[in-house]
Amino acid sequence: MKFYTSTTEIPEEMLKGVELTHTHLSYLSETGILYDNTLDNKAVPIISGGGSGHEPAHIGYVGAGMLAAAVTGPLFVPPRAKNILKAIRQVNSGKGVFVIIKNFEADLKEFKKAIEEARTEGIDVRYIVSHDDISVNTYNFHKRHRGVAGTILLHKVLGAFAKEGASIDEIEQLALSLSPEIYTLGVALAPVNFPHHRTSFLLAEDEVSFGVGIHGEPGYRIEKFEGSERIAVELVNKLKAEINWQKKANKNYILLVNGLGSTTLMELYHFQYDVMRLLELEGLSIKFCKVGNLMTSCDMSGISLTLCSVKDPKWLDYLNAPTGAFAW
Repeated sequence: MKFYTSTTEIPEEMLKGVELTHTHLSYLSETGILYDNTLDNKAVPIISGGGSGHEPAHIGYVGAGMLAAAVTGPLFVPPRAKNILKAIRQVNSGKGVFVIIKNFEADLKEFKKAIEEARTEGIDVRYIVSHDDISVNTYNFHKRHRGVAGTILLHKVLGAFAKEGASIDEIEQLALSLSPEIYTLGVALAPVNFPHHRTSFLLAEDEVSFGVGIHGEPGYRIEKFEGSERIAVELVNKLKAEINWQKKANKNYILLVNGLGSTTLMELYHFQYDVMRLLELEGLSIKFCKVGNLMTSCDMSGISLTLCSVKDPKWLDYLNAPTGAFAW
């Protein structure tokens, strides 16, 4: 049983509850738009969004030094273009608006439609498509390049840069530099179990699925569960093969250990310990680490691991900069 069961509507009660809890946030009823009512008009506003079910993404990242607004749709369904356009208009102060989009076909369709319309109205809108997922399709083994938990790094780094006074051109260039450095891979111990949502894969109690998505998509391989360390080895090895860090001079990295919904902090920190030991053996130096439920898949039991090369030391300053976003 769940307290909230609708999968076809914008989660109005959730968004109104967030508004009542955090006074710096305001909700535009029936739009899915939650915005920062203390927004500094001198900073270029950044917006993002997607379907609900990923909480605290994206609503938890609205606040000074991160997002100016987030747009939420029904469970795993992106917001409509008309509401994204309203969000762009809401935060626009004449300096342009920067948009962060997760790389899913439905999201791209709605966000790009809104961006095109905003541009016809004379608003300078730029965007980046987050594509950090390195999971592969089982039928052709091509990278899926979905936008998953690593998207949060874009929210924080770009948001802090914007607060510092960066122009929209500078924000766009930083986004283009940062996004290709972010890599993520996820694993599930149990699929999404939500009323009226069809489960896309099944697992026995002693099985895990490697390479799952944040909308409950199945992974590329199912295996018997052999413990946290075995899962850490799989994810670290896959990231190593993709990033090829053994051939790079820079050994400084950012690490995110993300819970996918029902994974406890006890489990997340246990897994983080296993990962850190492996990365130490690899000679990597973790300069920033964050553990928690950052971008979930409703109530999926699972973890995703994100690594990002510290190409510019300023990125660490932006990650550590203060923010009014309640989920960071």
